[in-house]
Amino acid sequence: MNPLFSLSPFQQVPHSGYHWSGGNHRFFEGWYFRVTLPDCQQSFAFMYSIEDPTGSSVYSGGAAQILGPDDDYLCRTFPDTKQFWAWRNGLGLGHWKPQVRTGTSDRQRLKFGLLHNRLPIGYLSPQQFHQVVSEGYQVTDCWHQGRLQEPTGNNARWNYQVQPVYRWGAPYTLQQSTAGWLSFFPIFEPGWQILVAHGLATGWIEWNGTRYTFHGAPLYAEKNWGGSFPQKWFWMQCNAFDAVPDLTLTAVGGRRQVLWQMESVGMVGIHHQGKFYEFVPWNATVQWDVMPWGFWKMWAESDRHRVEVIGSTSREPALVRVPTQDGLVFACRDTTRGDLQVKLWEKTSDRLLLNAHSSLAGLETGGSWEGVWRSS
Repeated sequence: MNPLFSLSPFQQVPHSGYHWSGGNHRFFEGWYFRVTLPDCQQSFAFMYSIEDPTGSSVYSGGAAQILGPDDDYLCRTFPDTKQFWAWRNGLGLGHWKPQVRTGTSDRQRLKFGLLHNRLPIGYLSPQQFHQVVSEGYQVTDCWHQGRLQEPTGNNARWNYQVQPVYRWGAPYTLQQSTAGWLSFFPIFEPGWQILVAHGLATGWIEWNGTRYTFHGAPLYAEKNWGGSFPQKWFWMQCNAFDAVPDLTLTAVGGRRQVLWQMESVGMVGIHHQGKFYEFVPWNATVQWDVMPWGFWKMWAESDRHRVEVIGSTSREPALVRVPTQDGLVFACRDTTRGDLQVKLWEKTSDRLLLNAHSSLAGLETGGSWEGVWRSS
């Protein structure tokens, strides 16, 4: 598979490219990719971010985080923003530290572009990456590769390709902006886009010496960007349901900035059997009842359908870093092994179209919470 292939207009997802336009204002962009392995009941969630790319801020730098088996956590930072790259017209990004190999000849350094201990900025072939990158990652729409190692010895390596199945919208139609057409204007903080609601990943991931090999494993991808994170938020995601392989769900709520004020907004999106069911503020009523941790409930109703989503977990949350006004800090609680139940009805006939369960759901709350959050 060619990692640099061109997408058709139907496949291209809005906001896939890098959003930074230059300048010294506060800015972050973050990407989330999750591979679920139903056979061993585990997941790997890869989170990449860049803050204040000019390099002139105390918060400038990048990071790569992984939530691995049993919600084990690994994180590495990349302070040199000049070693970060991203495409503006499609999904492609990377950040790394160069490999320092003794005995490397000048000819070999020229071959791999390694001059003065600095790599060329941009996509490397898988062989180049393996030869000259000591730590880092690179991602395109269909190729993911990387290696990280903490001083403690914890480490991860990965190489896998991706075949998208559902992006955001009905198949064979122009794909949609998750936050609607207004997301193209600097109104909302932050911006948010689901890149791949459901895809199939094939390759391998090594975690502390254990290799997980997979073929056609469920993959999910999203991103966000802007000058600030939501004041608080919650998130539910799953595309590995019991006995329902062609189903993916994302449900989210957040309190975000809109121009000079704050608003609470929620959304439920479902892809199933070639159809797209969307419950968003401009076509449905959306409500929720969510605890700071342990219980999530959303229900929504459009003119044709209604949906109920319930997530729960008794697991202790894994703490994950997210960009904030104070830099990258632990402000997010996560698990990739939550329980999730989703029911979907057709309104006119009250016919149950879908009733699915999973114990491999991604569940998250973030920001500042005080008690149960009930909103509509």
